[in-house]
Amino acid sequence: MINPIQVSFRGMASSKAIASKIHQRADRLDRFHPDIVSCRVMFEQLHHRHLHGNLFHVRVDVGVPGGELVVGHERHDHRQYADPWVAVRDAFDRMDRQLEDFARKQGNRAKSHVVPQHGTVTRVSPDHGFIQTADGREIYFHRNSVVGEGFEGLEDGASVRFDLYEGEGVEGPQASTVRPIGKHHLPDVEVT
Repeated sequence: MINPIQVSFRGMASSKAIASKIHQRADRLDRFHPDIVSCRVMFEQLHHRHLHGNLFHVRVDVGVPGGELVVGHERHDHRQYADPWVAVRDAFDRMDRQLEDFARKQGNRAKSHVVPQHGTVTRVSPDHGFIQTADGREIYFHRNSVVGEGFEGLEDGASVRFDLYEGEGVEGPQASTVRPIGKHHLPDVEVT
């Protein structure tokens, strides 16, 4: 829930029903971005027309770390915006999409490439084995964790890449995925 949500009315008297709908939609914005700092909504009656009805404009400003997102339609002659509920719905639907895109872009910037760990197979039994890491740890793996050439192709001394399971198994640290490094790995290059 975003706190506080500022709602203002322009060109008309304030409406409790519209303000309530705006608060309801604004409260749901944090589903699309968890770190919303502020939310300001301006609901405006654009024209006082008697024959075709009044048109409404909704502007939504949302502050998030690293930016401010603004929604407000530029064309004010859409007859659909003679319905205030449609104007509110469309403005918040556009803000939902903007927040989702912004959060996705921020997430992509923050991603780091995780390099799999390397080690050497030290013992292999019929259904499991152990990997020795460069820092001296021993990592357990089950035969079902091995991809590529398969468990049957592993021998003592084989180089492997592995991903650690987040918890610990009965045998201690455990690999969730083990990939033999065979013919397809890059050879060590001498720098001259």
